[in-house]
Amino acid sequence: MNVQIKIFVSAFIIFVQLSCFSQQKTKIKVFTTAENTNKKLSLSNDLISNNTQKTTVSITVNTEKTDQTFLGIGGAITDASAEVFAKLSPKKQKEFLNAYYDKKSGIGYSLARTNIHSCDFSSDSYTYIAEGDKDLNTFNIDHDRKYRIPLIKKAIETAGGKLTLFVSPWSPPAFMKDNNDILHGGVLLPEFAPAWALYYTKFIKEYEKEGIPIWGLTIQNEPMARQSWESCIYTPEAERDFLKNHLGPTLEKEGLGSKNVIIWDHNRGDMLEKRANLVFSDPEVSKYAWGIGFHWYETWNGGPPQFESVAEVHKAFPNKNLIFTEGCIEKFDATKYQFWGNAERYGINMINDFNNGTVAWTDWNILLDQKGGPNHVGNFCFAPIHADTSKDELIYTPMYYYIGHFSKFIRPNAKRVLETISDKSLLSTSFKNTDGQLITIVMNQSEKEIVYSLENQKQKTTITIPAHAIQTIVY
Repeated sequence: MNVQIKIFVSAFIIFVQLSCFSQQKTKIKVFTTAENTNKKLSLSNDLISNNTQKTTVSITVNTEKTDQTFLGIGGAITDASAEVFAKLSPKKQKEFLNAYYDKKSGIGYSLARTNIHSCDFSSDSYTYIAEGDKDLNTFNIDHDRKYRIPLIKKAIETAGGKLTLFVSPWSPPAFMKDNNDILHGGVLLPEFAPAWALYYTKFIKEYEKEGIPIWGLTIQNEPMARQSWESCIYTPEAERDFLKNHLGPTLEKEGLGSKNVIIWDHNRGDMLEKRANLVFSDPEVSKYAWGIGFHWYETWNGGPPQFESVAEVHKAFPNKNLIFTEGCIEKFDATKYQFWGNAERYGINMINDFNNGTVAWTDWNILLDQKGGPNHVGNFCFAPIHADTSKDELIYTPMYYYIGHFSKFIRPNAKRVLETISDKSLLSTSFKNTDGQLITIVMNQSEKEIVYSLENQKQKTTITIPAHAIQTIVY
């Protein structure tokens, strides 16, 4: 090969390499939500800088190393949400549904939770049977046909015909409990365990007759909390034995053995680990349990979130699944709709939960009214979207956009990709979708903008993230 040909070949190779790099760069999209700006899930490629700019943080994504498989992100469709939705005009109803469930115009929710008869976010307490009917002969779900079932059907339709839905009870009927009260804790009486196990299956079958597929169920919402609303206490041993001797076998007998059973459904912390160890270490009960669910309210006494307990369970039982089943901002205050700290609480929790092995993340009510309800015990809270029913208006909080930075871009069956970050001034997590697309979420809680580098085996990009902001990088 003569010198001219060698020069030509070398130049051509360099040209191809530069072209490939350029193409890779143009494929990157940065979406940003930032406080005190008009950026709300906004395409913001103007924040991509040249690679010579000085960076203070580096995020390195290793696409060859993956962890858990992603199931979905969504929120709870409660009685309260359905009742508020019904008060909206058809135009606002459509806007609301698209905002949550449409993959293109909204944030693409793919997961949902709903309650088995009443919870605190219902206008009143109710069950699906006549009180005292231990044979469940009067079982019917007519109550739910007015508000909740229509909303769930519309959500499924807007989501493209599929929504991973799990269900949770807050309490057995009063006569099945030792305190003869659907509220205020109490425990399930042993003689009613078979009937209560059958109750779940009747609920699932009735919903599926309505064309609403049920993916799974939790055994009991917050089984260690005696609340002023619907609640029931299960010790670790009681929950284990109920699943082993009653719920698991009954699901199988009723042809519902494929439903995914979630234990615990309460806060992070040492109890999360204890429940996991007790159930998952026993093959006779573990066979019925898909995974373990948890909430974020362990901070009620002023302590920090106990993310390490999630990591410990994931490490000890890598073949079981961790799912965040509930979280919300408590103590509703209409003056704080746009309080940015609420959104950052979501970002902190979601990033840490995913980085510690969580496969799915479920917000609490998808919609509440201008009072933070309805709620039959005055336990008013925030939702990502509120409706002022007196004005037929929807109020979008920063929480909605922060959740959207995850739910819109990370799609079901994605794999979490391991990464390293050089400085704790930023938080980050990464996923790889089934189409090969990489998704990295970066969050800045600080008062100043930060310039960081994002790199993997193929490319390096320099990006600026504003103060108090979250970004999703699609590449």
